[in-house]
Amino acid sequence: MNDSRAVASLQVIQPEGWPRPSGYANGIRVPAGRELLFVAGQVAWDTDQRMVSGGFVAQFRQALANCLAVVSAAGGRPNDVVRLTIYVTDKAGYMDNLRAIGEAWKELMGRHYPVMALVQVAALVEPGGLVEIEATAALEPAGSAGGER
Repeated sequence: MNDSRAVASLQVIQPEGWPRPSGYANGIRVPAGRELLFVAGQVAWDTDQRMVSGGFVAQFRQALANCLAVVSAAGGRPNDVVRLTIYVTDKAGYMDNLRAIGEAWKELMGRHYPVMALVQVAALVEPGGLVEIEATAALEPAGSAGGER
């Protein structure tokens, strides 16, 4: 039996007896009728395709904001994001900045936590890049209840 809770018509899955995760979900069930949006890896480019300054936290915030801009352009909201893969060149840099990353997260995502993976890589294609984020969102069809696309 699963201990699960609904989040904006998505169902967060928490296996019985497992400790509740902090900052991510173990699983999310997407109901039938949702449309999947796959967001390419986003780096910390500004609107002029220049890497933002300010170090790891600034890059994390901008890369996440860029993912959400694509979701928004498709008519979605942060709560529609069901999966993130976060690539970092410095895991210690990520771990050392968890509090500030959490603040950026709450500003952009609120208390919505999709399934996530953090992967340390040797380098990113973009010079100076410290973070790249891929996303998957499950959008409500245009014209549906709650789907304001």
